Amino acid sequence: MASPSYAFRVAPHALAAPFHAACARLDSHRFARALWSRQIDVWSSDPAVQRIVSARLGWLRAAEFVTPQVVRLRACADAVRRDGFTDIVLLGMGGSSLAPDVLRQVCGPSPAAPRFHVLDSIDPDAVRAAMARAGTTLFVLASKSGSTIEPTAAAAEAKRRLVAEGHRNWGTRFVAITDEDTALHRRAVADGFREIFLNPADIGGRYSALSFFGMVPAALMGLDVDALLAGARQMDRACRIERVEENPGLALGALMAAGAEVGRDKLTILLPPRLQSLGLWIEQLVAESTGKHGKGIVPVVGEPPEAAFGQDRLVVACSVDSEDPPGIDRLAGGDAPHLRLQIPNVAALGAEFLRWEIATATSGWLMGINPFDEPNVQQAKDATRALLDVYRHERRLRAPEPHASLNGARLSLSETALAGLGSEPAPAFLRLLRPNDYFGLLAYLPSDDPDWEDALHAFRAAVATKTGCATTSGYGPRYLHSTGQLHKGGPNHGVFLIVTAEPQEDLAVPDEPYSFAVLETAQALGDFQSLSRERRRVALLRLPRRSVSLFGEIAGALVSLIAR
Repeated sequence: MASPSYAFRVAPHALAAPFHAACARLDSHRFARALWSRQIDVWSSDPAVQRIVSARLGWLRAAEFVTPQVVRLRACADAVRRDGFTDIVLLGMGGSSLAPDVLRQVCGPSPAAPRFHVLDSIDPDAVRAAMARAGTTLFVLASKSGSTIEPTAAAAEAKRRLVAEGHRNWGTRFVAITDEDTALHRRAVADGFREIFLNPADIGGRYSALSFFGMVPAALMGLDVDALLAGARQMDRACRIERVEENPGLALGALMAAGAEVGRDKLTILLPPRLQSLGLWIEQLVAESTGKHGKGIVPVVGEPPEAAFGQDRLVVACSVDSEDPPGIDRLAGGDAPHLRLQIPNVAALGAEFLRWEIATATSGWLMGINPFDEPNVQQAKDATRALLDVYRHERRLRAPEPHASLNGARLSLSETALAGLGSEPAPAFLRLLRPNDYFGLLAYLPSDDPDWEDALHAFRAAVATKTGCATTSGYGPRYLHSTGQLHKGGPNHGVFLIVTAEPQEDLAVPDEPYSFAVLETAQALGDFQSLSRERRRVALLRLPRRSVSLFGEIAGALVSLIAR
């Protein structure tokens, strides 16, 4: 049986038949054994796909790779404390930042460790806030590819500030986490970085939580890395159980795939307050792994508790210690198929990282897709690059023509959205939401401003109440490295609103002709273009200034136009 420390209980109800069929299919292929033995041909008979998969299975041994390095990690963390750094700022995106942010918010840095911050934004307000104490800050630059534009730009600003404060050997205030022989690796060597941690190349970004990308930041926070890895090893043993319905990772994956097969593709994650940030990590893992070729599982996290569970829902409810998530009582009396996970304590995050990685890979196999590639992610990057190339020559960004003006804000719709509205006015685009659709609110705004957070949450709740549809939200450009793949490559069931607002004060990107605000806006425009080209129903709302009250007025007007 599965370890009682990581107990799970499945109540599939309407999913009983497809769930048991998925389990039987995995059993017949002896999938647990094939997974752990890295049997490539179980994934595909196509040599090209086999090559991709074989280069992305290193996560199965990530804990084994890191364990001998724990002494080095502790020594690095001890030296950072000894040298008087007051703050640590992680510069990263997606798989390079989400697991560390989960560990920061759930476990928190130890009292003896420096303050720990995650900068996964290029919003000028966020960049300034993260670098307020640059002179006593250690910067951790994390990028698998070594060339991700957002952390590269932020690192350039950090270097500028350090040099301006007289730190001639500024490289000694940087740590790099990357793959071998990337541009970042070469630059870190040339600039004399304090430490360089080279991750195995066969570990993909979103599956890297238990590798250097997650465990180096954990050590710098003063967390018990040994305990995190011990939990992962315990989950490893439980997930080798061959009978799928007793396997905590494979059973979850079977349920996820069964839901997608019958239209219950809105995977709703209920989490207690202490674990809320875990939802963002799960969101990226599931969305980017399964959302492709017109298929996909839509992770729904942070949803308003009053949201209804429709016929497109599958629920996973996680409890930690004796703390249950809000809304869990609805599962007992409802008909939503669900799985309950009992997590013994927050130190078990290492186990949960592995459980969800295994479940996601398993669901991808059952859905007939490669869960280790991301074929649509490059689209928004290319669109952004093209916009910035034009900006270099014209010093302006080419934006779409507005279809409506709302209190000075400009609203533009994709051709698909306009066609769907017919004769309806552009501000009524939320009427496009139909049963089994979902709403995606994509905000290029400061992610740590509570006033904006409240306003966005209220808008999301109002849409959920008025339409009965599942709702999701994400901050740009973070979501481009997370749910962006699903938005463009998954089923065309999303209605999206991208929101931008001009900052009060901008910030130049060193050695570039554009600013952080221009880069941020280019990413929003690039994603609007990419979604439009994929014939998605998307609207772009450009606010003339960062006014929460103005956004609230416009949001209220948009909601009021939804048909009852």
